[in-house]
Amino acid sequence: MSHRVALIPGDGVGQEVTAEARRAVDALDLAIEWTELPWGSAHYAEHGAMMPPDAIDVLRAHDAVLLGAMGDPSVPDHISLWGSILAMRQPLDLWANLRPCRLLPGIPSPLAGREPGDFDILFVRENTEGEYSGAGGRAHHGHPTEVAVEAGIFTRAGIQRVVRHGFELAAGRGGLLTSATKSNASRFGYVLWDEVCEEEAARFPDVRYERVLVDALAARMVRSPESLDVVVASNLFGDILTDLAAAIQGGMGMAASANVAPGAEGVPGVYEPVHGSAPDIAGRGIANPAGAIWSASLMLEHLGEADAAARLMRALEDVCRDGPRTGDVGGSATTREVGDAVVAALR
Repeated sequence: MSHRVALIPGDGVGQEVTAEARRAVDALDLAIEWTELPWGSAHYAEHGAMMPPDAIDVLRAHDAVLLGAMGDPSVPDHISLWGSILAMRQPLDLWANLRPCRLLPGIPSPLAGREPGDFDILFVRENTEGEYSGAGGRAHHGHPTEVAVEAGIFTRAGIQRVVRHGFELAAGRGGLLTSATKSNASRFGYVLWDEVCEEEAARFPDVRYERVLVDALAARMVRSPESLDVVVASNLFGDILTDLAAAIQGGMGMAASANVAPGAEGVPGVYEPVHGSAPDIAGRGIANPAGAIWSASLMLEHLGEADAAARLMRALEDVCRDGPRTGDVGGSATTREVGDAVVAALR
């Protein structure tokens, strides 16, 4: 089966790491038809937008999207974010953001005494509403009375679908679903969140369900990450917790993600490492491509290429264990050298 994949290298190190992810996928000898799209900050400088007006239609013509990173100091962060990945998630209704957190062999963790296999967490982040819904506004600009209102939008349908998907995933893994909440202080949005979680828990009697305040959950991730299996969280809480997750699994260079709409037909998932464009190291050839390669493995899995996805992850794990590794995870290799090693492991 042939797959049409849109490749958006984007900005900064995104261009460097996606090149290695693409080479690794190509080494699997699958029928992949790549379409490279030159969107990002350079596009903004020329056209005043991070992507063209028909961007969503272009993406819908593909089976998947592999994204590097968007953002540059020349473009304010809120413009680059709302003009790129958020402008994909909401129109495509990519309501689930999946982020695996486990320590690969050879990768050091800041948690003392932790070894590969000690923890394996899958975060399921609500991806289209919550605190990042974009609802709100500002008034009285420049005056002492200036006000900014940012509204978190929580809908029963939006909560239900992401929580149900979390339970379904937990049923096939360790059988535990942990919900990140803050209903002691947020009396409306997170109270509804908790109520929906309780309703869904009744549908999955074989999955143990627990409700944990997000601040306590952050501490637990550091103290005892092995006690977690699947974590479901709102847009904001999922964003924060998965950055902490990246830290305990070796750093942002190791973090992968999948933006998906489970069960939807004809909707391309967007797969991306979560480290950002990292302008401080862009162009130096030292960025860690592991997160991008891991994201490509997630992409292949969702495209129905389970064997190829597993082969790619095994190759990445072999390289992490035996080297070479980039400087952020204790090595001295270049981005290209790590990519070469992954390709060699596949061949």
